[in-house]
Amino acid sequence: MNHWAWPHPGTIMMFGKTLLVSGVGLLLGFGVTLSVGAGETGLDPPGLVLNPLNGSDNVGQDTSVTIGADGLRLISYYDATKRKLKVAHCASQACTSATLTTLDDIGDVGEFSSVTIGADRLGLISYYDISNRNLKVAHCANRACTSATLTTLDDTGDVGQYTSVTIGADGLGLISYHDVTNGNLKVAHCSNRTCSSATLTTLDSAGEVGQDTAVTIGADGLGLISYYDAMNGNLKVAHCSNPACSSATLAILDSTGDVGQFTSVTIGADGLGLISYYDATKRKLKVAHCATQACTSATLTTLENTGKVGQDTSVTIGADGLGLIRYVDMTNRSLKVAHCANRSCTSATLTPLTPQVRSARTPP
Repeated sequence: MNHWAWPHPGTIMMFGKTLLVSGVGLLLGFGVTLSVGAGETGLDPPGLVLNPLNGSDNVGQDTSVTIGADGLRLISYYDATKRKLKVAHCASQACTSATLTTLDDIGDVGEFSSVTIGADRLGLISYYDISNRNLKVAHCANRACTSATLTTLDDTGDVGQYTSVTIGADGLGLISYHDVTNGNLKVAHCSNRTCSSATLTTLDSAGEVGQDTAVTIGADGLGLISYYDAMNGNLKVAHCSNPACSSATLAILDSTGDVGQFTSVTIGADGLGLISYYDATKRKLKVAHCATQACTSATLTTLENTGKVGQDTSVTIGADGLGLIRYVDMTNRSLKVAHCANRSCTSATLTPLTPQVRSARTPP
């Protein structure tokens, strides 16, 4: 599940300090990291508050945010300056300040972080160990996550990029990630609540697949994973056959052009999957609304096609039961949101939130 409420790899940057953006109402449940240059503190649009959380170093990449059992945000992120995994536990709902903790500093660690709250009401973070090229998890020792138990789950080859973590109907963690060595989509199903070990399964090995993964739990209690098929330039989904996701039904949802990067998935109020993603051929933001719980087919909609838009997407469901999608407008260098007009998200209201941002994966 994209608990950033967004995933996953896609730091939004300006230049200077690192900030957490918390939208009042509009971005409830979302978090995004920005860097803002000197003299730009007056750029905040109505309903958006920019809060510096971690100084002036190059921090805040690969952010992920969720709401803890204490009602406060817990944010995982990569400190690119010191090359370590860190967390920020907000001191208030507005997150005007936070307790910052380094969880893992052994080597270069912390990219592609994803955080969720476990059945034990404690944080569980999946991330990539760059030095050893492994998939790792951190299980928080307390709600503020001032310390954690660290575990390497997969060390077979170069594995662990594009991680996404959620909690299954069995109360155990389910992590989707990319096997770089073999070009596969893999999942790790935690054996216990602390995820000190896991059962590893390759779900898709047809070519170079498994980038930009996002996982959530469907209304049927089974995992639903969206991901990018880099070999064919397709958006694909894997619907788990059981809680452990030891096998899955695979489906191509969109194959028109090079599509499916920056995927994010959630379950709508109608019990069906809603996936946001980027169409790299036409440079636009698209959504796929699943036709069934297994998501073997979907209704595809282009939400915005003005300029180069749609990178770094993340989707969640708002209090009104409608989809809310964050993405980047690269033409105007702004962070934007699309508020779906209906449950299928066949149209949306588009709103720019910040000026002068860029995708972490796109050079200025």
